[in-house]
Amino acid sequence: MYGGVAARIPQTWTRAGGLGSVQQAVRSLNQDFQVLKEECLQNGSLFQDPMFPAEPASLGFKELGPFTAKTRGVEWKRPTELTADPQFIVGGATRTDICQGALGDCWLLAAIGSLTLNEHLLHRVVPHGQSFTHQYAGIFHFQFWQFGEWVDVVIDDRLPVKDGELMFVHSAEGSEFWSALLEKAYAKLNGSYEALSGGSTTEAFEDFTGGVSEMYELKKAPRDLHRIISKALQRGSLLGCSIDISSAFDMEAVTFKKLVKGHAYSVTALTQVEYRGKQERLIRIRNPWGQVEWTGAWSDNSSEWNAVDSAEKDEMLCKMEDGEFWMSFQEFLRQFSRLEICNLTPDALSLDHTSFWTTTMFEGSWRRGSTAGGCRNHPNTFWINPQYKISLLEEDDDPEDEEAACSFLVALMQKDRRRYRRHGQDMHTIGFAIYEIPAEFRGCPSAHMKKDFFLRHSSCARSESFINLREVSARLRLPPGEYLVVPSTFEPSKEADFVLRVFTEKQSETQEMDDSVVANLDEDEELSESDIDDSFRSMFAQLSGDDMEISVRELRTILNRVVSKHRDLQTDGFSMESCRTMVSLMDKDGSARLGLLEFQILWNKIRKWLGIFREFDLDKSGCMNSYEMRLALENGGFKLNNKLYQMLVARYADNEIIDFDNFTCCLVKLEAMFKAFQQLDSDATGSVEMNIGEWLCVTMCG
Repeated sequence: MYGGVAARIPQTWTRAGGLGSVQQAVRSLNQDFQVLKEECLQNGSLFQDPMFPAEPASLGFKELGPFTAKTRGVEWKRPTELTADPQFIVGGATRTDICQGALGDCWLLAAIGSLTLNEHLLHRVVPHGQSFTHQYAGIFHFQFWQFGEWVDVVIDDRLPVKDGELMFVHSAEGSEFWSALLEKAYAKLNGSYEALSGGSTTEAFEDFTGGVSEMYELKKAPRDLHRIISKALQRGSLLGCSIDISSAFDMEAVTFKKLVKGHAYSVTALTQVEYRGKQERLIRIRNPWGQVEWTGAWSDNSSEWNAVDSAEKDEMLCKMEDGEFWMSFQEFLRQFSRLEICNLTPDALSLDHTSFWTTTMFEGSWRRGSTAGGCRNHPNTFWINPQYKISLLEEDDDPEDEEAACSFLVALMQKDRRRYRRHGQDMHTIGFAIYEIPAEFRGCPSAHMKKDFFLRHSSCARSESFINLREVSARLRLPPGEYLVVPSTFEPSKEADFVLRVFTEKQSETQEMDDSVVANLDEDEELSESDIDDSFRSMFAQLSGDDMEISVRELRTILNRVVSKHRDLQTDGFSMESCRTMVSLMDKDGSARLGLLEFQILWNKIRKWLGIFREFDLDKSGCMNSYEMRLALENGGFKLNNKLYQMLVARYADNEIIDFDNFTCCLVKLEAMFKAFQQLDSDATGSVEMNIGEWLCVTMCG
């Protein structure tokens, strides 16, 4: 059903059996299944999960929220209270174990149905050895792939029941509970059961496999789609399909031949039969509802089967599950709107031959004012988005291909958005653009491309559209060279964390394009008393009082008096803290006051910074927005990376707006911290070692 800043180290796809790998999943919410189970067995108690309690909030927040009609009278019961002989799995997991309940999560159930076709995949998600008899303690666990790592999710077995029936997914027989418990674990991972309402089958496919998905619009299907499907099924890939809805009235509307619009189905087989002297291509589809099946040509009791060899007919029909049906491939293309395929492993991505795909993963974030620039429609901010370089070094081995090209796949996934639904948020609309890096920039050290680059160059590839799905992916072929991938939300200032995965067929290199942290600081002027003109000297004498030095309080009075005369500057005045930082930066003798020379040097700096501020206040509003500030800081000699810009915007901007006093304070602080570092880094190695006392001196006094 279709409903509407981490470490910057790229990870190779295999974690070599380390934490987060299939072999060693990360413990979700730090809950250790074995430890918790042992505690319960020793105490003779049944597990009660404090992290996902049997309470209304675990059901949902809107239609399934507390005190709503749908949740009135709900009880939480363990399978042992529902049936005399509950079973975890009977005779292996089959598609009839998955019947949809009162939750719009057919997309999830279609994926679970596909999972039952591959025992190896199933047991990666549903670990072996769980039962209601041997060492039963009311605790179960499941494993899911989440944004680059496998996580182990622990649950208790209290399930929501209404009128004596399980509210959500259940088995046809009513005595098997693996699918209901799997659904509960996935609901816990996403914050609630209601968070699972509406979605794309590919989302669950990827969380069950760690694979990467592709989507085909069947009205524009490639000519060899049957071959793509056949190869995908052979490799154990997971396949889902659906029919688009044209209006709200269409949702779950049943067509006259019993297909359900806006509903997720799974594809379970593809074959050919001899029919009236010709080969007829047939596809097998499964409806997670079970009982609602296609009634057209090649359905269970249709006349077409009478013309098929009886042994072949018996074999094909006896392998059917309830809710499963055959239809002709051409009819499938006409009736369904979209096909989703989840490729399980990087080497399964090549359609024509098995070849190893190299995979790199980056974790990044979009943050208001620093890295959330929106799409190309917003040229003023597009350049602030995170940027990643792919170096395609070797072309594909395809003798039939006349042009040299490199195959690769880019997949952009936004993280944890289902969790925000209870706060009225949902998936952002996301996509990416790819640019060829011109010859003059090739081989350069990492550098974040600026606005001018994107104004002068158009993209050479992009995601097909910006869409509000969790993941957007595109399979691409480009000539060898260096390319820049820019992932973004459609609108600027939309905040989210994301994972960018790049799969390349041949040798390649990838890196985040982020500026190195450097400061080109002007040497402090060598001034003597004779360099200071009389008017400045008399102003200083008037302001400094009898001691001929300016205190923090006197500096604040002076600066606020000066900026109040500049009508073009928006400011609410300098704070004592910022003036203290300025005095600390300039104070050479440790008196916490500024003498004539020190004040003159500071005054010259402030005049220089005022000039920069005015130059980069592009709309002459008297303040700067956060991306103008980024350009202004570079002009002032500071090159910083995305992480630092995020911190500075959070510290010095108010709703993405920076006024003159905050801009000045930011520059003062940056200069002070760079100078403190340079003093400690006497050999200019770019790193320093300090003890706790030195660290506190720098951070507390800087």
